[in-house]
Amino acid sequence: MNRYAKDFPILDQEVNGNPLVYLDSSATSQKPIQVIEAVESYYKEINSNVHRGVHTLGSKATDAYEGAREKVRRFIHADSTREIVFTRGTTTALNLVASSYARSKLTEGDEILISPSEHHSNLIPWQQAAKATGAALKYFDLEPDGTLNLEKAKVAITKQTKVVAIAQVSNVLGTVFPIKELAEVVHAQGGVIVVDGAQSAPHMKVDVRDLDCDFFAFSAHKMMGPTGIGVLYGKESLLEAMEPIEFGGEMIDTVDLYESNWKELPWKFEGGTPIIAGAVGLGAAIDYLEAVGMEEVDAHDRRLAAYALERLDELEGVTIYGPRENRTGLVTFNIDTVHPHDVATVLDADGIAVRAGHHCCQPLMRWLDVTATARASFYLYNDEADVDRLVQGLQKTKEYFGNVFR
Repeated sequence: MNRYAKDFPILDQEVNGNPLVYLDSSATSQKPIQVIEAVESYYKEINSNVHRGVHTLGSKATDAYEGAREKVRRFIHADSTREIVFTRGTTTALNLVASSYARSKLTEGDEILISPSEHHSNLIPWQQAAKATGAALKYFDLEPDGTLNLEKAKVAITKQTKVVAIAQVSNVLGTVFPIKELAEVVHAQGGVIVVDGAQSAPHMKVDVRDLDCDFFAFSAHKMMGPTGIGVLYGKESLLEAMEPIEFGGEMIDTVDLYESNWKELPWKFEGGTPIIAGAVGLGAAIDYLEAVGMEEVDAHDRRLAAYALERLDELEGVTIYGPRENRTGLVTFNIDTVHPHDVATVLDADGIAVRAGHHCCQPLMRWLDVTATARASFYLYNDEADVDRLVQGLQKTKEYFGNVFR
């Protein structure tokens, strides 16, 4: 067990009589004790609503909530906390942009450009925005290894391209897309770029000012934080011009019988009682990651992915998807004649947790010409021994199904 694994209580258990090997962090990461204790401490010591009461607990809760916002600002290098909106997760954040920004800006003749590798949460909102506005939804062409050719992308991005929406890292292929270079091209044509950072923010340093992205969305639960909270970063000028899509308490300034107006940024987008404990937990997760160093996290995850590719290449009949270079800490694969669900079931019997299915990327599955894949994804608490266990489990799977089909 590596030096970080001891901080994650859930890993100290057996599953089906075997030590747990958790290789599904791209779906949701495990939580260190520091995050668990921070959330527990909030509920035990300062549980109260925020921004409303003048009593002591209310003030402490507000300080903790807004303190977490400042940690997020620093973590992604935003200019101001006014640019940091707390949401329920990446999906909600992307829907906010598609519903508020895009639907008010797009008209017939405009184009939305995305990639076929997008997670459904960065695909369906744009389908709906296109239907609502008459804009055309178009797709980048991917190279055979799942990468993006920047020269071809420059041709695809035109004056009609008002929105480019793309993940910084594919949750299936592990591809790292050239966001900074794309942003430069998009802005030259007068458009905006919306980045799904669900798979990048947990694993690499993110600097939204350097990337020059207009919007950036990510979730706490994929970066060692609680479920149910995420972040939308938006450039202040863009957020200022956008209308809220949820209305009620907390996001208002004044309310009359027939008219109301909204609080200033970022609170106008945070209607209702916010996810206070989640924000506290996210802040603790950021503290943990920054103590390790995002450069170390990135190097660790890439190292494990490279080792996994090397080990999987030793197995006959295994197809690996995505690029061999410049990829993050996951490997997606299939075994000839064995359904991914069967692969995952056999591995689970040995205490190894992987993901199997379409990974909320059905168009990408069709692009790969498969119905589903298996995916092993790594994080700071994994090491080479976990990869070795995976390979042993896959060898066992091959032998089992080889005997079945003889």
